[in-house]
Amino acid sequence: MNAPVSLQTDKVVTFTDADAAFTHVLALYNDAVGHLRTRFQDYAKGDSFTGRVRRFYPFVQVTVDHEPRVDSRLAYGFVSGPGTYRTTLTRPDLYAHYYRHQFQQLLRNHTTSIEVGVSDMPIPIQFAFPEGMHVEGDLPPEHLRKLREVFDLPDLAVMDDSIVNGTYECPPGAPEPLALFTGPRVDYSLHRLKHYSATAPDHFQNYVLFTNYQFYIDEFVRRGLETMQPSDDPEVQAYRSQYVAFVEPGDHVTFNQALEPGRAAEGERIKRLPQMPAYHLKRADGNGITIVNIGVGPSNAKTITDHIAVLRPHVWLMLGHCAGLRETQRLGDYVLAHGYVREDKVLDADLPTWIPVPPLAEVQVALEKAVGHVTGLEGWELKSLMRTGTVATIDNRNWELRDYREPVQRFSQSRAIALDMESATIAANGFRFRVPYGTLLCVSDKPLHGELKLPGMANHFYRARVDQHLAIGMLAMELMRENGLERLHSRKLRSFVEAAFQ
Repeated sequence: MNAPVSLQTDKVVTFTDADAAFTHVLALYNDAVGHLRTRFQDYAKGDSFTGRVRRFYPFVQVTVDHEPRVDSRLAYGFVSGPGTYRTTLTRPDLYAHYYRHQFQQLLRNHTTSIEVGVSDMPIPIQFAFPEGMHVEGDLPPEHLRKLREVFDLPDLAVMDDSIVNGTYECPPGAPEPLALFTGPRVDYSLHRLKHYSATAPDHFQNYVLFTNYQFYIDEFVRRGLETMQPSDDPEVQAYRSQYVAFVEPGDHVTFNQALEPGRAAEGERIKRLPQMPAYHLKRADGNGITIVNIGVGPSNAKTITDHIAVLRPHVWLMLGHCAGLRETQRLGDYVLAHGYVREDKVLDADLPTWIPVPPLAEVQVALEKAVGHVTGLEGWELKSLMRTGTVATIDNRNWELRDYREPVQRFSQSRAIALDMESATIAANGFRFRVPYGTLLCVSDKPLHGELKLPGMANHFYRARVDQHLAIGMLAMELMRENGLERLHSRKLRSFVEAAFQ
Protein backbone atom coordinates (compact mmCIF):
# COMPACT_ATOMS: atom_id res chain seq x y z
CA MET A 1 0.00 0.00 0.00
CA ASN A 2 1.12 3.55 -0.73
CA ALA A 3 1.84 5.79 2.23
CA PRO A 4 -0.59 8.70 2.77
CA VAL A 5 0.30 12.00 1.16
CA SER A 6 1.06 14.82 3.58
CA LEU A 7 -0.15 17.61 1.26
CA GLN A 8 -3.44 18.27 -0.49
CA THR A 9 -1.90 17.46 -3.83
CA ASP A 10 -5.23 17.53 -5.63
CA LYS A 11 -5.60 21.26 -4.95
CA VAL A 12 -4.42 24.06 -7.22
CA VAL A 13 -3.25 26.95 -5.05
CA THR A 14 -3.14 30.57 -6.24
CA PHE A 15 -0.35 32.93 -5.23
CA THR A 16 0.46 36.61 -5.69
CA ASP A 17 3.82 36.31 -3.93
CA ALA A 18 6.74 34.67 -5.70
CA ASP A 19 8.39 33.34 -2.53
CA ALA A 20 5.17 31.76 -1.33
CA ALA A 21 4.62 30.12 -4.72
CA PHE A 22 8.14 28.73 -4.68
CA THR A 23 7.74 27.40 -1.15
CA HIS A 24 4.67 25.45 -2.24
CA VAL A 25 6.49 24.05 -5.29
CA LEU A 26 9.30 22.93 -2.99
CA ALA A 27 6.86 21.23 -0.61
CA LEU A 28 5.05 19.41 -3.40
CA TYR A 29 8.29 18.21 -4.97
CA ASN A 30 9.87 17.09 -1.70
CA ASP A 31 6.71 15.20 -0.77
CA ALA A 32 6.66 13.42 -4.13
CA VAL A 33 10.30 12.36 -4.28
CA GLY A 34 10.37 11.54 -0.58
CA HIS A 35 7.52 9.10 -1.09
CA LEU A 36 9.17 7.52 -4.14
CA ARG A 37 12.48 7.08 -2.34
CA THR A 38 10.82 5.44 0.67
CA ARG A 39 8.80 3.06 -1.44
CA PHE A 40 11.81 2.15 -3.55
CA GLN A 41 13.78 1.29 -0.44
CA ASP A 42 10.93 -1.04 0.56
CA TYR A 43 10.98 -2.55 -2.93
CA ALA A 44 14.74 -3.07 -2.82
CA LYS A 45 14.39 -4.91 0.50
CA GLY A 46 12.02 -7.38 -1.12
CA ASP A 47 8.57 -6.05 -0.10
CA SER A 48 5.81 -7.17 -2.44
CA PHE A 49 3.81 -4.60 -4.39
CA THR A 50 0.39 -5.18 -5.91
CA GLY A 51 0.02 -1.86 -7.72
CA ARG A 52 2.02 1.00 -9.19
CA VAL A 53 3.87 3.54 -7.07
CA ARG A 54 3.55 6.95 -8.70
CA ARG A 55 4.11 10.56 -7.85
CA PHE A 56 3.99 13.54 -10.20
CA TYR A 57 5.91 16.71 -11.00
CA PRO A 58 4.51 19.97 -9.63
CA PHE A 59 3.41 22.54 -12.20
CA VAL A 60 3.23 26.31 -12.30
CA GLN A 61 0.67 28.12 -14.44
CA VAL A 62 -0.33 31.66 -15.32
CA THR A 63 -3.39 32.91 -17.13
CA VAL A 64 -3.32 36.26 -18.95
CA ASP A 65 -6.58 37.68 -20.32
CA HIS A 66 -5.22 40.80 -22.04
CA GLU A 67 -2.44 41.78 -24.40
CA PRO A 68 0.82 42.05 -22.44
CA ARG A 69 2.25 45.51 -21.89
CA VAL A 70 5.75 45.13 -20.55
CA ASP A 71 9.14 46.79 -20.65
CA SER A 72 10.16 45.92 -24.20
CA ARG A 73 13.84 45.89 -23.25
CA LEU A 74 13.40 42.63 -21.37
CA ALA A 75 14.19 39.36 -23.11
CA TYR A 76 12.20 37.16 -20.71
CA GLY A 77 9.62 37.16 -17.94
CA PHE A 78 6.49 37.73 -20.02
CA VAL A 79 4.14 35.73 -22.21
CA SER A 80 3.45 36.62 -25.83
CA GLY A 81 -0.33 37.01 -25.66
CA PRO A 82 -3.55 36.18 -23.80
CA GLY A 83 -3.97 32.58 -22.73
CA THR A 84 -2.96 29.99 -20.17
CA TYR A 85 0.67 28.90 -19.89
CA ARG A 86 2.04 25.99 -17.87
CA THR A 87 5.24 24.05 -17.20
CA THR A 88 6.31 21.22 -14.93
CA LEU A 89 9.12 21.90 -12.46
CA THR A 90 11.86 19.82 -10.88
CA ARG A 91 14.75 20.18 -8.43
CA PRO A 92 13.55 23.36 -6.68
CA ASP A 93 16.52 22.93 -4.35
CA LEU A 94 18.86 23.48 -7.31
CA TYR A 95 16.73 26.10 -9.09
CA ALA A 96 15.55 28.11 -6.08
CA HIS A 97 16.92 31.47 -7.21
CA TYR A 98 15.95 30.86 -10.84
CA TYR A 99 12.35 29.92 -10.09
CA ARG A 100 11.84 32.81 -7.69
CA HIS A 101 13.24 35.24 -10.25
CA GLN A 102 11.00 33.94 -13.02
CA PHE A 103 7.93 34.03 -10.77
CA GLN A 104 8.74 37.62 -9.78
CA GLN A 105 9.06 38.70 -13.40
CA LEU A 106 5.71 37.13 -14.35
CA LEU A 107 3.92 38.76 -11.44
CA ARG A 108 5.49 42.14 -12.13
CA ASN A 109 4.91 42.12 -15.88
CA HIS A 110 1.37 40.80 -15.90
CA THR A 111 -0.03 41.83 -12.50
CA THR A 112 -1.62 38.41 -12.41
CA SER A 113 -1.47 35.45 -10.06
CA ILE A 114 0.50 32.21 -10.21
CA GLU A 115 -1.17 28.85 -9.82
CA VAL A 116 0.74 25.88 -8.43
CA GLY A 117 -0.47 22.30 -8.43
CA VAL A 118 0.41 18.70 -9.21
CA SER A 119 0.64 17.72 -12.87
CA ASP A 120 -0.23 14.42 -14.55
CA MET A 121 3.46 13.91 -15.55
CA PRO A 122 4.93 11.08 -13.43
CA ILE A 123 8.40 11.36 -11.93
CA PRO A 124 10.63 8.46 -13.07
CA ILE A 125 12.07 6.59 -10.13
CA GLN A 126 15.66 7.27 -11.26
CA PHE A 127 14.96 11.01 -11.25
CA ALA A 128 13.65 10.90 -7.67
CA PHE A 129 17.20 10.24 -6.46
CA PRO A 130 20.20 12.58 -6.51
CA GLU A 131 21.76 12.84 -9.96
CA GLY A 132 24.23 10.12 -10.82
CA MET A 133 22.79 7.57 -8.39
CA HIS A 134 22.13 4.25 -10.13
CA VAL A 135 19.07 3.23 -8.15
CA GLU A 136 18.64 -0.14 -9.86
CA GLY A 137 22.27 -1.24 -9.58
CA ASP A 138 21.90 -3.49 -6.52
CA LEU A 139 18.49 -4.97 -7.29
CA PRO A 140 18.20 -8.74 -7.68
CA PRO A 141 17.36 -9.83 -11.25
CA GLU A 142 13.70 -10.54 -10.50
CA HIS A 143 13.13 -7.10 -8.98
CA LEU A 144 15.00 -5.50 -11.85
CA ARG A 145 12.72 -7.18 -14.39
CA LYS A 146 9.59 -6.01 -12.56
CA LEU A 147 10.80 -2.46 -11.91
CA ARG A 148 8.78 -1.05 -14.81
CA GLU A 149 5.64 -2.69 -13.46
CA VAL A 150 5.93 -0.86 -10.14
CA PHE A 151 7.64 2.46 -10.87
CA ASP A 152 7.68 4.90 -13.78
CA LEU A 153 10.89 4.90 -15.80
CA PRO A 154 12.27 7.70 -18.03
CA ASP A 155 10.26 8.15 -21.22
CA LEU A 156 12.07 9.81 -24.11
CA ALA A 157 8.74 10.64 -25.75
CA VAL A 158 8.21 13.45 -23.21
CA MET A 159 11.77 14.81 -23.34
CA ASP A 160 12.13 16.14 -26.88
CA ASP A 161 13.22 19.68 -27.68
CA SER A 162 10.21 20.68 -29.76
CA ILE A 163 9.52 23.68 -27.50
CA VAL A 164 13.08 24.94 -27.88
CA ASN A 165 13.08 24.26 -31.62
CA GLY A 166 9.82 26.14 -32.18
CA THR A 167 8.09 23.05 -33.60
CA TYR A 168 5.87 22.21 -30.62
CA GLU A 169 2.18 21.93 -31.48
CA CYS A 170 -0.01 22.54 -28.48
CA PRO A 171 -2.99 20.14 -28.23
CA PRO A 172 -6.39 21.89 -28.50
CA GLY A 173 -7.46 23.30 -25.15
CA ALA A 174 -4.13 22.56 -23.45
CA PRO A 175 -1.99 25.29 -21.83
CA GLU A 176 0.84 26.74 -23.89
CA PRO A 177 4.43 26.12 -22.71
CA LEU A 178 5.61 28.49 -20.00
CA ALA A 179 9.25 27.31 -20.10
CA LEU A 180 11.64 25.94 -22.70
CA PHE A 181 12.17 22.71 -20.76
CA THR A 182 9.79 20.42 -18.93
CA GLY A 183 10.61 18.71 -15.65
CA PRO A 184 11.57 15.36 -17.24
CA ARG A 185 13.77 17.05 -19.85
CA VAL A 186 15.62 18.94 -17.11
CA ASP A 187 16.07 15.83 -14.98
CA TYR A 188 17.44 13.88 -17.93
CA SER A 189 20.13 16.47 -18.61
CA LEU A 190 21.06 16.85 -14.94
CA HIS A 191 21.80 13.14 -14.81
CA ARG A 192 23.78 13.25 -18.06
CA LEU A 193 25.85 16.20 -16.84
CA LYS A 194 27.17 14.17 -13.94
CA HIS A 195 28.05 11.36 -16.35
CA TYR A 196 29.92 13.53 -18.85
CA SER A 197 31.62 16.02 -16.51
CA ALA A 198 32.12 14.01 -13.27
CA THR A 199 30.82 16.94 -11.26
CA ALA A 200 27.36 17.47 -9.81
CA PRO A 201 25.07 20.01 -11.53
CA ASP A 202 24.98 21.94 -8.25
CA HIS A 203 28.57 23.06 -8.86
CA PHE A 204 28.03 24.52 -12.34
CA GLN A 205 28.26 28.30 -12.42
CA ASN A 206 26.32 30.82 -14.52
CA TYR A 207 29.31 31.78 -16.66
CA VAL A 208 30.63 28.85 -18.72
CA LEU A 209 33.81 28.54 -20.77
CA PHE A 210 34.34 25.76 -23.31
CA THR A 211 37.74 24.78 -24.60
CA ASN A 212 39.13 22.10 -26.88
CA TYR A 213 42.58 21.79 -25.31
CA GLN A 214 43.82 20.48 -21.96
CA PHE A 215 46.36 23.31 -21.73
CA TYR A 216 43.53 25.70 -20.87
CA ILE A 217 42.28 23.36 -18.16
CA ASP A 218 45.74 23.10 -16.61
CA GLU A 219 45.97 26.88 -16.39
CA PHE A 220 42.41 27.18 -15.02
CA VAL A 221 43.24 24.64 -12.30
CA ARG A 222 46.40 26.55 -11.41
CA ARG A 223 44.48 29.82 -11.19
CA GLY A 224 41.61 28.23 -9.27
CA LEU A 225 43.81 26.67 -6.60
CA GLU A 226 45.84 29.87 -6.32
CA THR A 227 42.62 31.84 -5.82
CA MET A 228 41.80 29.63 -2.83
CA GLN A 229 44.95 30.84 -1.01
CA PRO A 230 45.25 34.06 1.02
CA SER A 231 47.29 36.95 -0.33
CA ASP A 232 49.14 39.76 1.43
CA ASP A 233 48.19 42.12 -1.38
CA PRO A 234 44.86 43.77 -0.41
CA GLU A 235 43.77 44.19 -4.03
CA VAL A 236 44.54 40.58 -4.90
CA GLN A 237 42.83 39.38 -1.72
CA ALA A 238 39.71 41.41 -2.49
CA TYR A 239 39.53 39.74 -5.89
CA ARG A 240 40.07 36.23 -4.52
CA SER A 241 37.49 36.67 -1.77
CA GLN A 242 34.62 36.74 -4.24
CA TYR A 243 35.21 33.04 -4.94
CA VAL A 244 34.33 30.58 -2.18
CA ALA A 245 35.51 27.23 -3.56
CA PHE A 246 37.18 25.44 -6.45
CA VAL A 247 35.72 22.13 -7.66
CA GLU A 248 37.42 19.46 -9.76
CA PRO A 249 36.07 16.24 -11.32
CA GLY A 250 34.93 13.78 -8.68
CA ASP A 251 33.39 16.72 -6.79
CA HIS A 252 36.72 17.41 -5.12
CA VAL A 253 36.19 20.76 -3.37
CA THR A 254 38.98 23.09 -2.25
CA PHE A 255 37.70 25.91 -0.05
CA ASN A 256 38.93 29.51 0.06
CA GLN A 257 41.34 29.58 2.98
CA ALA A 258 40.99 33.33 3.41
CA LEU A 259 37.25 32.89 4.03
CA GLU A 260 37.40 29.57 5.92
CA PRO A 261 40.91 29.17 7.36
CA GLY A 262 41.90 25.59 7.94
CA ARG A 263 38.87 24.01 6.28
CA ALA A 264 40.04 20.79 4.67
CA ALA A 265 39.22 19.86 1.11
CA GLU A 266 36.32 17.48 0.55
CA GLY A 267 35.96 14.60 -1.89
CA GLU A 268 38.63 12.84 -3.90
CA ARG A 269 40.10 13.71 -7.27
CA ILE A 270 39.20 10.94 -9.67
CA LYS A 271 42.02 9.05 -11.35
CA ARG A 272 40.26 8.54 -14.68
CA LEU A 273 38.81 11.69 -16.23
CA PRO A 274 35.37 11.59 -17.86
CA GLN A 275 34.64 12.39 -21.48
CA MET A 276 34.25 16.14 -20.88
CA PRO A 277 35.62 17.08 -17.44
CA ALA A 278 34.35 20.26 -15.80
CA TYR A 279 36.00 22.57 -13.26
CA HIS A 280 34.25 25.26 -11.27
CA LEU A 281 35.48 28.47 -9.65
CA LYS A 282 32.47 29.06 -7.43
CA ARG A 283 30.84 32.16 -6.01
CA ALA A 284 28.20 31.99 -3.29
CA ASP A 285 25.62 33.49 -5.68
CA GLY A 286 26.40 30.97 -8.45
CA ASN A 287 27.90 33.66 -10.66
CA GLY A 288 31.36 32.15 -10.78
CA ILE A 289 33.08 30.54 -13.76
CA THR A 290 32.89 26.97 -15.03
CA ILE A 291 35.19 25.56 -17.70
CA VAL A 292 34.61 22.34 -19.65
CA ASN A 293 37.11 20.55 -21.85
CA ILE A 294 34.84 19.39 -24.66
CA GLY A 295 37.65 17.79 -26.66
CA VAL A 296 37.61 17.93 -30.43
CA GLY A 297 34.58 17.87 -32.67
CA PRO A 298 31.04 19.19 -33.05
CA SER A 299 29.39 16.10 -31.57
CA ASN A 300 30.86 16.73 -28.13
CA ALA A 301 30.07 20.43 -28.44
CA LYS A 302 26.41 19.70 -29.10
CA THR A 303 26.16 17.00 -26.45
CA ILE A 304 27.44 19.07 -23.55
CA THR A 305 25.56 22.25 -24.50
CA ASP A 306 22.34 20.24 -24.87
CA HIS A 307 22.65 19.41 -21.19
CA ILE A 308 24.23 22.54 -19.69
CA ALA A 309 21.43 24.56 -21.30
CA VAL A 310 18.89 23.29 -18.74
CA LEU A 311 20.89 25.06 -16.02
CA ARG A 312 20.04 28.36 -17.77
CA PRO A 313 23.54 29.86 -17.65
CA HIS A 314 23.89 33.57 -18.27
CA VAL A 315 26.44 33.13 -21.04
CA TRP A 316 28.81 30.60 -22.56
CA LEU A 317 31.98 31.26 -24.52
CA MET A 318 34.23 29.17 -26.72
CA LEU A 319 37.95 29.62 -26.09
CA GLY A 320 39.99 27.43 -28.37
CA HIS A 321 42.39 27.13 -31.24
CA CYS A 322 41.67 27.54 -34.91
CA ALA A 323 43.29 27.46 -38.29
CA GLY A 324 43.93 30.94 -39.66
CA LEU A 325 42.79 31.27 -43.26
CA ARG A 326 44.41 34.59 -44.14
CA GLU A 327 48.01 35.19 -45.15
CA THR A 328 48.18 38.28 -42.92
CA GLN A 329 47.35 36.33 -39.75
CA ARG A 330 50.12 35.17 -37.45
CA LEU A 331 50.25 32.29 -35.02
CA GLY A 332 48.91 33.58 -31.72
CA ASP A 333 46.55 36.16 -33.24
CA TYR A 334 43.03 36.26 -31.87
CA VAL A 335 39.80 35.84 -33.82
CA LEU A 336 36.59 37.36 -32.45
CA ALA A 337 33.75 35.65 -34.29
CA HIS A 338 30.94 37.86 -35.55
CA GLY A 339 29.45 35.21 -37.84
CA TYR A 340 29.59 31.49 -38.52
CA VAL A 341 29.62 29.12 -41.47
CA ARG A 342 27.94 25.99 -40.16
CA GLU A 343 29.23 22.81 -41.73
CA ASP A 344 29.26 20.82 -38.49
CA LYS A 345 26.05 18.97 -39.53
CA VAL A 346 25.04 17.97 -35.98
CA LEU A 347 22.35 20.62 -35.56
CA ASP A 348 20.87 20.77 -39.05
CA ALA A 349 17.66 18.96 -38.04
CA ASP A 350 17.11 21.22 -35.01
CA LEU A 351 18.32 24.54 -36.39
CA PRO A 352 18.43 24.64 -40.22
CA THR A 353 21.55 26.22 -41.67
CA TRP A 354 19.53 28.98 -43.35
CA ILE A 355 18.88 30.45 -39.90
CA PRO A 356 21.48 33.14 -39.14
CA VAL A 357 23.32 33.05 -35.81
CA PRO A 358 23.92 36.73 -35.03
CA PRO A 359 26.65 38.20 -32.82
CA LEU A 360 25.47 39.56 -29.47
CA ALA A 361 26.69 43.08 -28.81
CA GLU A 362 27.10 42.72 -25.05
CA VAL A 363 29.30 39.65 -25.47
CA GLN A 364 31.33 41.11 -28.32
CA VAL A 365 32.06 44.31 -26.40
CA ALA A 366 33.11 42.41 -23.27
CA LEU A 367 35.48 40.18 -25.24
CA GLU A 368 37.07 43.10 -27.07
CA LYS A 369 37.52 45.02 -23.81
CA ALA A 370 39.07 41.99 -22.17
CA VAL A 371 41.55 41.51 -25.03
CA GLY A 372 42.53 45.15 -24.80
CA HIS A 373 42.91 45.09 -21.02
CA VAL A 374 45.01 41.91 -20.88
CA THR A 375 47.26 42.75 -23.85
CA GLY A 376 47.54 46.45 -23.09
CA LEU A 377 46.53 47.33 -26.66
CA GLU A 378 43.66 49.48 -27.82
CA GLY A 379 42.20 51.06 -30.93
CA TRP A 380 44.24 50.61 -34.06
CA GLU A 381 46.98 48.73 -32.19
CA LEU A 382 44.49 46.13 -30.99
CA LYS A 383 43.64 45.30 -34.60
CA SER A 384 47.21 44.14 -35.10
CA LEU A 385 46.54 41.26 -32.70
CA MET A 386 42.81 40.58 -32.99
CA ARG A 387 40.68 40.28 -36.08
CA THR A 388 36.88 40.21 -36.15
CA GLY A 389 35.26 38.05 -38.80
CA THR A 390 33.49 34.85 -39.78
CA VAL A 391 34.47 31.48 -38.33
CA ALA A 392 33.78 28.31 -40.32
CA THR A 393 33.10 25.13 -38.36
CA ILE A 394 33.39 21.75 -40.07
CA ASP A 395 33.04 18.11 -39.03
CA ASN A 396 36.10 16.79 -40.87
CA ARG A 397 39.33 17.38 -38.96
CA ASN A 398 41.48 16.16 -41.84
CA TRP A 399 39.87 18.18 -44.60
CA GLU A 400 43.33 19.04 -45.87
CA LEU A 401 43.90 15.42 -46.96
CA ARG A 402 41.35 15.50 -49.76
CA ASP A 403 41.05 17.82 -52.74
CA TYR A 404 40.40 20.90 -50.63
CA ARG A 405 39.97 23.42 -53.45
CA GLU A 406 36.19 23.25 -53.24
CA PRO A 407 35.86 23.86 -49.46
CA VAL A 408 38.53 26.55 -49.63
CA GLN A 409 36.53 28.29 -52.33
CA ARG A 410 33.42 28.20 -50.11
CA PHE A 411 35.31 29.54 -47.14
CA SER A 412 36.70 32.34 -49.30
CA GLN A 413 33.24 33.24 -50.59
CA SER A 414 31.94 33.35 -47.02
CA ARG A 415 34.78 35.71 -46.04
CA ALA A 416 35.79 33.27 -43.28
CA ILE A 417 39.02 34.11 -41.49
CA ALA A 418 39.27 31.04 -39.26
CA LEU A 419 38.35 27.37 -39.25
CA ASP A 420 37.58 25.05 -36.33
CA MET A 421 35.29 22.16 -35.32
CA GLU A 422 33.28 23.48 -32.35
CA SER A 423 32.58 27.22 -32.34
CA ALA A 424 29.57 27.36 -34.67
CA THR A 425 27.98 24.42 -32.86
CA ILE A 426 28.28 26.12 -29.49
CA ALA A 427 27.02 29.42 -30.86
CA ALA A 428 24.13 27.75 -32.71
CA ASN A 429 23.06 25.85 -29.63
CA GLY A 430 23.28 29.08 -27.64
CA PHE A 431 20.96 30.66 -30.18
CA ARG A 432 18.65 27.64 -30.06
CA PHE A 433 18.54 27.48 -26.27
CA ARG A 434 18.42 31.28 -25.74
CA VAL A 435 21.78 31.26 -23.93
CA PRO A 436 23.99 34.24 -24.80
CA TYR A 437 27.12 33.04 -26.60
CA GLY A 438 30.42 34.19 -28.01
CA THR A 439 33.70 32.95 -29.50
CA LEU A 440 37.29 34.07 -29.11
CA LEU A 441 39.78 31.81 -30.88
CA CYS A 442 43.54 31.81 -31.17
CA VAL A 443 45.30 30.99 -34.43
CA SER A 444 47.44 27.90 -33.86
CA ASP A 445 48.21 26.93 -37.45
CA LYS A 446 47.80 28.12 -41.05
CA PRO A 447 47.46 24.98 -43.17
CA LEU A 448 46.78 26.89 -46.37
CA HIS A 449 50.09 28.66 -45.98
CA GLY A 450 52.34 25.78 -44.95
CA GLU A 451 52.29 26.44 -41.19
CA LEU A 452 51.01 23.11 -39.88
CA LYS A 453 50.28 22.17 -36.27
CA LEU A 454 53.34 20.01 -35.63
CA PRO A 455 54.72 19.09 -32.19
CA GLY A 456 57.63 21.50 -31.91
CA MET A 457 55.76 24.48 -33.27
CA ALA A 458 52.61 23.67 -31.32
CA ASN A 459 54.35 23.34 -27.95
CA HIS A 460 56.03 26.73 -28.35
CA PHE A 461 52.72 28.29 -29.35
CA TYR A 462 50.85 26.80 -26.39
CA ARG A 463 53.34 28.08 -23.86
CA ALA A 464 53.22 31.57 -25.33
CA ARG A 465 49.47 32.06 -25.63
CA VAL A 466 47.29 29.81 -23.47
CA ASP A 467 47.69 31.72 -20.19
CA GLN A 468 46.87 35.04 -21.83
CA HIS A 469 43.91 33.62 -23.75
CA LEU A 470 42.35 32.12 -20.62
CA ALA A 471 42.89 35.36 -18.70
CA ILE A 472 40.98 37.20 -21.44
CA GLY A 473 38.08 34.74 -21.29
CA MET A 474 37.80 34.94 -17.51
CA LEU A 475 37.96 38.74 -17.52
CA ALA A 476 35.25 38.91 -20.20
CA MET A 477 33.00 36.81 -17.97
CA GLU A 478 33.60 39.10 -15.02
CA LEU A 479 32.87 42.18 -17.13
CA MET A 480 29.56 40.71 -18.28
CA ARG A 481 28.67 39.78 -14.73
CA GLU A 482 29.27 43.37 -13.62
CA ASN A 483 27.00 44.67 -16.41
CA GLY A 484 24.04 42.74 -15.01
CA LEU A 485 21.78 39.91 -16.12
CA GLU A 486 19.09 42.06 -17.75
CA ARG A 487 21.55 43.63 -20.19
CA LEU A 488 23.17 40.35 -21.12
CA HIS A 489 20.10 38.36 -22.19
CA SER A 490 19.27 39.53 -25.69
CA ARG A 491 15.93 40.02 -27.42
CA LYS A 492 17.63 38.67 -30.55
CA LEU A 493 17.15 35.20 -29.08
CA ARG A 494 13.36 35.43 -28.70
CA SER A 495 10.96 34.09 -31.30
CA PHE A 496 7.47 35.40 -32.14
CA VAL A 497 5.81 33.01 -29.67
CA GLU A 498 8.18 32.42 -26.81
CA ALA A 499 8.17 30.67 -23.43
CA ALA A 500 8.29 33.20 -20.60
CA PHE A 501 11.10 31.62 -18.58
CA GLN A 502 14.46 32.82 -19.86
